[in-house]
Amino acid sequence: MKILLVEDNQEQALFICKGMQESGHCVDWAKDGREGFQLATQAQSDYQLIICDRLMPEMDGLDMLKALRAINLTTPVLILSALDSVDERVKGLRSGGDDYLVKPFAFSELLARAEILATRFAPASTQVDNTLTLADLELDRMSRKANRGGNYIELNTREFHILEYFLQNSGRVITRTMLLEQVWGHNFDPQTNVIDVHISRLRKKIDLPGCVPLLHTVRGAGYKMEVLE
Repeated sequence: MKILLVEDNQEQALFICKGMQESGHCVDWAKDGREGFQLATQAQSDYQLIICDRLMPEMDGLDMLKALRAINLTTPVLILSALDSVDERVKGLRSGGDDYLVKPFAFSELLARAEILATRFAPASTQVDNTLTLADLELDRMSRKANRGGNYIELNTREFHILEYFLQNSGRVITRTMLLEQVWGHNFDPQTNVIDVHISRLRKKIDLPGCVPLLHTVRGAGYKMEVLE
């Protein structure tokens, strides 16, 4: 999911960005309503969700929201605010907000609301299949559970995102740099062994004795997930 976060509090913004990236989402951060409006209305912007603070300098969150709705931008918007009265919530929703979350909040609730909003408002033609499969390996993206031949596979958060990325790109060579950028969200040294360690652990979990190997090393290039003939 590609998210636009509009938040003037740097500490809060970094906290949200880190959590969303660790959950496999891409986040662009705007530091005020004016910058948020500019990013949201760029020709190539394809945000699936906007998360915006209620009170900000330059342009208030609700003013930004009204301006976006005035030009018929329909991207779902989740409002964050320390203002928790019923009147303020109603004002936020009537200004064009699709959900309203009061600060302080648990990140798990923010993530759940964000993913539900993005899924609910996605065009039918772009709805994401929640189950990824290859041979007898299945990954449920909603429950974050995997199984092979009906046998449950326990995955930690990083292993889930690695497996998800491989299944989305089955048959394609995935380099270490691609994995670092897509799964870790940072530009680590591609020579680091962190990738090899995680791949080794994941392979032991999915390529059990007696099973057809699915995760392969492509010497000098990276890795590939496929069923070899």
